[in-house]
Amino acid sequence: MNNSVGNTARLLGAGLRALLVLTVVCGVLYPLAVTGIAQTLFNDKANGSEIKDKSGNVVGSSLIGQRYDLPKQNPDDATEAAKPDLKWFQPRPSNGLGSNSVNTQYSLILSGATNKAGDNPDLVKLVTDAKAAVIADNSTATYKVKPQDVPADAVTSSGSGLDPNISPAYAELQIHRVAEQNNLDVKQVDKLVTDHTTGRTLGFMGEPRVNVLELNTALRALTKN
Repeated sequence: MNNSVGNTARLLGAGLRALLVLTVVCGVLYPLAVTGIAQTLFNDKANGSEIKDKSGNVVGSSLIGQRYDLPKQNPDDATEAAKPDLKWFQPRPSNGLGSNSVNTQYSLILSGATNKAGDNPDLVKLVTDAKAAVIADNSTATYKVKPQDVPADAVTSSGSGLDPNISPAYAELQIHRVAEQNNLDVKQVDKLVTDHTTGRTLGFMGEPRVNVLELNTALRALTKN
């Protein structure tokens, strides 16, 4: 009996010591070490790849897209759709999961693609309507957008629906409209796009891209809006 109680006590003691040691190592030392390494070597990425304006205010993350809409005329009217604020470069469409998705404004609740076939009537209508809107929004008195000039990423959402980047072609298509809306010279805006165009990763992976939030943050600084 005494041996049994003694063995039980020893096992409980060993278990508690193991629990204490593992708690300190796995619950304290390891997280501190990983956090320290991340903050030292990858500070920007560890903190969410934040983008800040000239005042140092965080305006978003370079990993997540944003919409640029005009405020609703009547905030109490839930049926009134927000309209694109044409002063800013616009991102890709964000309704990757369709009209019933909560992700219609780059919401972070969930993400995903439509998975609809290329000949799906709903997808065809969505793309056709989006293309007409892109042409109408970006045509100015001196610059007319042709249907063949509208790139695919201007009218389709990404696989996640949260893509922060657009193609250089879509950014260039918006230059004249942005310049006109902000009373800027077209060459100024064109240089802004060029400066914020990123090439293929390591020179061969992916496609050239423009981060819309970074571009609009630079545009805000230029226009002092």
